[in-house]
Parts: sequence; structure tokens; C-alpha cells
Amino acid sequence: MDLDMKQLALAIRAIAEEKNLPEDKVQEVVEQALAAAYRRDYGDREQEVRVTMNLNTGDVDAYVTKEVVERIGDADYEISLSDAQVMKKDAKIGDEIEIHEKVESFGRVAAQTAKQVILQRLRETEREAVMEEYSDKIGTVINALVSRVEGNIVRLDLGKAQGIMPRSEQIQGERYYPGQRLKVFLKDVERGPRGPQLVVSRGNTNFIEWLFEAEVPELEGGAVEIKAIAREAGVRTKLAVSSSVPGVDPVGTFVGGHGTRVNAVVGEIGEQERIDIIVWDENPLAFITNALSPTKVAHVALDEEAKKAKVFVPEDQLSIAIGRGGQNVRLASKLTGYELDIEAEKTAEVAPEAEAESKQVVQRLKRKNELENSLLDAIEEHGE
Repeated sequence: MDLDMKQLALAIRAIAEEKNLPEDKVQEVVEQALAAAYRRDYGDREQEVRVTMNLNTGDVDAYVTKEVVERIGDADYEISLSDAQVMKKDAKIGDEIEIHEKVESFGRVAAQTAKQVILQRLRETEREAVMEEYSDKIGTVINALVSRVEGNIVRLDLGKAQGIMPRSEQIQGERYYPGQRLKVFLKDVERGPRGPQLVVSRGNTNFIEWLFEAEVPELEGGAVEIKAIAREAGVRTKLAVSSSVPGVDPVGTFVGGHGTRVNAVVGEIGEQERIDIIVWDENPLAFITNALSPTKVAHVALDEEAKKAKVFVPEDQLSIAIGRGGQNVRLASKLTGYELDIEAEKTAEVAPEAEAESKQVVQRLKRKNELENSLLDAIEEHGE
């Protein structure tokens, strides 16, 4: 016998355990391959054949579906009414009946074909299992091990699957090397010619959000909320937060005592990336002023319809407002959803009403900041 059935039955359990696949799935794959081998050796390639295998004994049974006819034209597909009624008393013309055949062996060619089909189907089954498992993890952070670095692409071992991190999903300036352990955000699971391809990221905003969710339990409870994130990975992140509970300071909650919470996030993404945590405000004037922190804003001229704003700052604050390479104003624009144009205060020409409202908002924010600072000073003095 070219295909040892008992050995194959034992192999099914071993394969299922090794590949972490359900045993019945592996058995199903093998039985489908044996059905194809049966058609090759004993019947016709278009026949409807079902094969079962006893995993304890290795016995293989085939069941060939045939149509009940008055006169047989093709014995591979048809059975006479009289023969059918021997197996099933109430059989009638037009019925389909399964005929049991005991299979003792397969020819060399059929056995080789069965082996190839089994290997191919097992690979497909394994891929489907990976797709099913990791599809449920899209949008979460998982642990990974860098396996190879190929140009701009980092390949990672995720346990049961391989992942790729394209250049666009990496943290700018971060160095990767084989054997390095990382946390990565599972962005997508794609079907590829070589199996499932898991696309992971360390550079997107969702990664930052998940890291803070792991450090700030108040997020799950709903006491605080992340309203918006703008990020340039490896350079700077701006996080707009709010509180739904009176007396809870959202910024302090995210920073943590002695900065423990924000430092834990920085420890994961690297100290080269600065994180600004600012208070979200439903008033666009206040929100824009907050978003440009640490800039001291003089006033803001808002065009809500065009989603644009001119922000006037003291001349000595101009470079701070814009930031290195324009990063501060660029991220503030992303965060607020307004196109921001920064101008020095001495060139300002703004409507008196808008200037008055803007200055009131800025003054309120200044008073709030001064109050918070004096409170912090008092706490520190008391602690000493």
C-alpha cells in the first residue's frame, strides 16, 4: 500500500496539535483528499464521493452517490431500481442513494496526489485559522518580536503569524533589530498569495490612544475622555482631553503623579517624541488657544464657516507658536480641525468684536493657569 492509513490516522492528531488546528478540521481535509484519490483509482473525477476515516483503526470507507434509474447508462453515476431497493426498500426512480465501498488501498499516483492535496489544504486551513484569530484582534496592541529588517520594511513574529511594519507605520528615528521585543498596534489583516499578512503600526494615533488607555484607568470608567489626537510619530503628539466629573483635572489625570503615566507612554515610544496634553474646549477660540500651548496667544480671529483662524501672538512668541519646521501649528491645526495662520500681534488687523471676545477667552485661560500654578506651588511647599 502506497498510503499507510494507520500511520495517516496517527499523523492527523499530531498535525492538529502541532499546527494548533481543531482535529476535526484536519480530519476533514484528509477525508476530502482521500475522496479525490478514490475517484482517481476507482471511479470518475466528476463523481460525488464522500470518504470517512476511523482515526482509531485507520479504516477508510467511501460512499458514492448514484442516481436510481430504470436502465443503467453509466455505472459510475447510476444504479438500477432493483439494486437500489435491496439497499433501501422505498427507493424510487430519480432518488439519489449512497453506495458504501470499503477501501483497502490506493495506487501510487493516487496516493501521491492525496499527499499533495493534504499538504495544500492544511496550509489553507492554517491560514484561515490565523485570519480568524487575528481578525478579532484588529484595533488592539499585541506583543511582537522583530525577525528581520528588509530596507524600509520590518518583519515581525507575532506568535502564530508574521507581521509587517511598513516605513509609513514606523516611529521616525526609531531603530529596529532582529530579536527586539516591541508592542505594536494591529492595523489590518490582509489576504496575500503566501497567506495572511498582518499590517502593524507603532506610528499611528491609535497606538498612542491604546497606550494611554492601559495607563489611565479613569478612561474606562468614563471620568475622563480623549477628544482628539494629532501625531507626528517620533517628533510630537498633541492630546486633547476632557473630564465629565466635576473637580477631576483631565490633564493631571493623564500626566499622573510625578508624571508616572505620561512617562510610561514616553518610555514605550521613545523620549525623542514630545507629548503635549491639553484641555479640550467646545469653544473653538479656547480650544485653539489651548492647542497652541505653550504659546502665549494674544487673540484669535475665527472664520467658522471656512474652518480657518488667524492667531495673533506677541512677536517673541512667533517661533514658539510655529514650532520647529512648523510642527506646533501643523499639529494644532490637525487637533482642532481649523486651518491656523500665525501672525505677530503688531501686524494684527482684526474686527473689534472678535478681538474683544478672543481676548476675554485668553484672559480667562491665563487666570486659570495662574491659579493652577499657584496651587501646585502651595502643594510642593507643603510637601517640603
